[in-house]
Amino acid sequence: MKHKIVVSSIMEELLKSATDTVIPTPGALIDGTVVSILKNKVLVDLGSGYTGVISGHEAHDSFGTLKSLQEGDSVTAFVLEDENDDGLVVLSLRKASQKKSWNKFVTAYETNESITVIPSEANKGGLLLNIDGIKGFIPVSQLAPLHYPRVDGADSNQILTRLQKLAGVPLRVKVINLDRDGGKLIFSEKAAEEEKRGEALDKLEVGEKAKGRISGIVKFGIFVTFDGLEGLVHISEIAWGHVKDPHDYGRLGDDVDVLIIGKEGDKISLSMKRLVPDPWIEASKRYAVGTVIEGDVNRITPFGAFVKLDEEINGLIHVSEISEEEVTDASTILKVGEHIKAKIISIDPEEHRVALSIKALTEKPAKKKKEKAEDSEDESEEEGEDKAEKKEKKEKKAKKEDTEKEEE
Repeated sequence: MKHKIVVSSIMEELLKSATDTVIPTPGALIDGTVVSILKNKVLVDLGSGYTGVISGHEAHDSFGTLKSLQEGDSVTAFVLEDENDDGLVVLSLRKASQKKSWNKFVTAYETNESITVIPSEANKGGLLLNIDGIKGFIPVSQLAPLHYPRVDGADSNQILTRLQKLAGVPLRVKVINLDRDGGKLIFSEKAAEEEKRGEALDKLEVGEKAKGRISGIVKFGIFVTFDGLEGLVHISEIAWGHVKDPHDYGRLGDDVDVLIIGKEGDKISLSMKRLVPDPWIEASKRYAVGTVIEGDVNRITPFGAFVKLDEEINGLIHVSEISEEEVTDASTILKVGEHIKAKIISIDPEEHRVALSIKALTEKPAKKKKEKAEDSEDESEEEGEDKAEKKEKKEKKAKKEDTEKEEE
């Protein structure tokens, strides 16, 4: 009886041991211990008499596992074949990494969690990823404001240049589409920031100051990102003076201070110039009507020429104020860069306008001359009237005398 109990116990142990034995099955993940690392292959003890081999490109995964492996380390590999010609189980670190990555993406997709990915290259439509054979894509439309390629005229070559600079840059994204059969993924950087953006937008108040970073420069203004938000500094809000090219006021990635001047839905209006004193207030003190100024012509338009009075203030000489003679094109009389004198004929600090005149410099003498000529003319007329009256009187007197003589 005792003998039977011992045999039964041994059988239970053998059955338990057999249950713990893992048989390498193609398509499955298996754990093992590194027993040898050679130049182009890694041998792994899988237990139960099985030995696996990892070689070639199958030894390289996105985690760089091979670089840190040492003899005696535990490792998880993917079973490609249960046995090759040498009687070894063919394993893959690359496929194991791919399966672990895919499981990570599936989990992130199902839980709506954000993850970090690194794009490998770009095309005109967005950023491409290849993670151990898993294809991923971040469309341009799904990039966050800081990375969105804002270029004039949506020039595709400039867009591509901007996108190429993001290759190798870690990006925080969400999985917004997952193709299980094709093993393809669509990511969104914008979606990963959406929650943070919504909270920041709700808290945003007009009149607040913010520190941001230039995310785009186009012909009509400068885009600035801050707190996960993006706003536009319109060209009219960049500086107090005339802004010809917004590119003269910053570069992509520059840190800038801005003032929130408007919020409509998710559109945010910003200003850079309102953070510095309005030079036109001081201009009203320095420049008075009737003052003669000197300056350089810095811009010519169909309706006149602008003269630079200082760094922020320009005055306009309207075509009608260039000469006494009719002028239809200012460029026929004045040239950009020409140093001239002009008189201030009006100033409106609220409208930021200074009106200048060249012809007013000579208008007064001409007026005096005209008045003198008019006075001389009047005097001549008066003298003529006096002479006529005297002649008439003389003639009357003579006629009277003649009459009197005739009567005598």
